[in-house]
Amino acid sequence: MKILRILLPLFFLSFSSLLAQESRVFDALTVDSKILGMERKFAVYLPPGYEYSQRSYPVLYLLHGAGDDQTGWVQFGEVQRIADNAFEDGTATPMIIVMPDANTGKRGYFNDIKNEWRYEDFFFEELMPYVESQYRIKREKKYRAISGLSMGGGGTYFYAMHRPELFSSACPLSASLRNTAYDDFLKRFESEVKDKDQLRAYYDKHQALRQLEVNDIEKIKSVKWFFDCGDDDFLYEGNSLVHIAMKKMEIPHEFRIRDGAHNWTYWRESLPNVLAFVSDTFHQK
Repeated sequence: MKILRILLPLFFLSFSSLLAQESRVFDALTVDSKILGMERKFAVYLPPGYEYSQRSYPVLYLLHGAGDDQTGWVQFGEVQRIADNAFEDGTATPMIIVMPDANTGKRGYFNDIKNEWRYEDFFFEELMPYVESQYRIKREKKYRAISGLSMGGGGTYFYAMHRPELFSSACPLSASLRNTAYDDFLKRFESEVKDKDQLRAYYDKHQALRQLEVNDIEKIKSVKWFFDCGDDDFLYEGNSLVHIAMKKMEIPHEFRIRDGAHNWTYWRESLPNVLAFVSDTFHQK
């Protein structure tokens, strides 16, 4: 019995240490948004050892697609399993992964054209400061990356275009990068907004090829870009047009076309490549 009394505390101490070194996923966290006038949900992945260590970590903001919410990458993307494996085999460096919800109230990652729904402002002014104060996240451009699929791939592209000073790398996957002509854009929105300057400014900020024309090229080049889209994906053309434009403008980027379609099978295969790519920007050279 005496030996048992000695061994039991050691067993529980060892068991607790093992638990502390496992990764954790919380998929129903909330942040209060004054900008949107509601609580917003987000999910977070904490790497193995987070609860055991005192170190700070780089961060990847991982955006879901249309129809999903902050649980998409957790449930269908299997982010915990894939990240755990990548960190264990050394192909990626341990990082915190933040997955916001952009499918409550209105769907999408941008402010609307009347600036009445300001999701992009919420992301940069409320969500990002909140999570980076709640978790041990390194708050420097070098240690901050963004990626996402479909609608979230579009969010990734435009967020990095709008705020290149914040992200070291951006990885749009099967990105929604439709390049609507300005006349077609006018037909859709001129009944809502009469101010032609406002319409033009919104168009320039949310049209993929125009962003390459109106933004500072050197700032765009300060972001490491990785595009990945399936050869059977209906968004293939928009991604290809951005690739061609970047190539002509000599903007360094990686562009991958693999066998696959617009589905979770494809994106689960993309995620290890994303983790490895963003890790390269986090490393000291």
